[in-house]
Amino acid sequence: MTQPHQPTPDDPTPEDPAGAPAGASAEDTAPELFTWEFAADPYPAYAWLREHAPVRWTKLPSGVDAWLVTRYADAKQALADQRLSKNPAHHAETAHAKGKTGIPGERKADLMTHLLNIDPPDHTRLRRLVSKAFTPRRVAEFADRVQELTDDLIDRFAEKGSADLIHEFAFPLPIYAICDLLGVPREDQDDFRDWAGMMIRHGGGPRGGVARSVKKMRGYLADLIHRKRQALPAEPEPGEDLISALIRASDHGEHLTENEAAAMAFILLFAGFETTVNLIGNGTYALLTHPGERRRLQLSLAAGETGLLQTGVEELLRYDGPVELATWRYATGPLTIGGQDIAAGDPVLVVLAAADRDPERFADPDLLDLGRRDNQHLGYGHGIHYCLGAPLARLEGQTALATLLTRLPDLRLAADPAELRWRGGLIMRGLRTLPVEFTPVGPSRESAHDGRSTM
Repeated sequence: MTQPHQPTPDDPTPEDPAGAPAGASAEDTAPELFTWEFAADPYPAYAWLREHAPVRWTKLPSGVDAWLVTRYADAKQALADQRLSKNPAHHAETAHAKGKTGIPGERKADLMTHLLNIDPPDHTRLRRLVSKAFTPRRVAEFADRVQELTDDLIDRFAEKGSADLIHEFAFPLPIYAICDLLGVPREDQDDFRDWAGMMIRHGGGPRGGVARSVKKMRGYLADLIHRKRQALPAEPEPGEDLISALIRASDHGEHLTENEAAAMAFILLFAGFETTVNLIGNGTYALLTHPGERRRLQLSLAAGETGLLQTGVEELLRYDGPVELATWRYATGPLTIGGQDIAAGDPVLVVLAAADRDPERFADPDLLDLGRRDNQHLGYGHGIHYCLGAPLARLEGQTALATLLTRLPDLRLAADPAELRWRGGLIMRGLRTLPVEFTPVGPSRESAHDGRSTM
């Protein structure tokens, strides 16, 4: 890989920060990235990068070097630029083969052929197949099930007067929802919960635990696909699950291999649950630490309105969204982003969290305003890799937040915000725990617990 030029104190570059001591370069005053302090509040560091080094060559905690893109206009360009490939084969280094980029264990588990690792025309073909499961109509039909899951989970802790909203609510809700959508039998969903729990620890679990969980999930999916293929009816039934639909497509000329079907089911689960865990967790935390906006939303919900809930979830996605950096991209040839030359083979990471706080695009970007209108945030990406499951995630986020604030109206933090810890990891942003207290309440209805645990 061609190593980019590193600025020296004598370089007359635009990266020299205004007001820095004479002779100082941007690197002399650059904030430290990827520390625990940074994880708690990365936004001041991202503001510095946007101003002084908007496209910056950075060594990541894994030891891999990559370009970080932090301004909104540059981020939007990069997300849509097809010269930036999703295929790790274009990386000039062997970092992916060593498990330093992408999802740990996915290569060994033969799960590479999913939407986050491929380009057109294969990406176009696979996305077309699975997009049928995420149409507005299909998601709307799933709304009652999401509400049922939401109420059932709240029922489990409502009478205690306290809970950890990550472990008892934000985590299990999207796991069970995506399992239902995929067609994972109820009796197997706790296994998925355990594997997914290991995946989101990002180094907090035993060494190699993520890769082992990926391997277990791969074996289960292969077996489930085989069983579903054996029992597949000749014609699709109403509300057919997604795995059955993928099998049906592969058996009817859509050229979907069994590995592709398994990889697709895997990435829908992997990408489809953690983003929603973080949306619910980060969103609830933001509301609890902004009591005026939280009260504004509660009054709107009490009046039977939904408009502020809808714009509010979009604002929470912008303000402190679940995905901090977009997934890996690799330059297939020389290109320029934000005035910076990128060499072929260089990895590029778009920092969504920085772009969505860019004052050149958003007025008062550090202000939480649930009624914000012109809010074309990049929380779910942009271009052909825009998050396929965004409609389902929005439904789950809106349902979870509205139900929490309605059923537990005096919900409050049970810990000092400074004591909360954020999960490590490069791509996602989410809390490890979110302890809360509230006045105990009874169940919303006769409990319909189905025997599944929460985490």
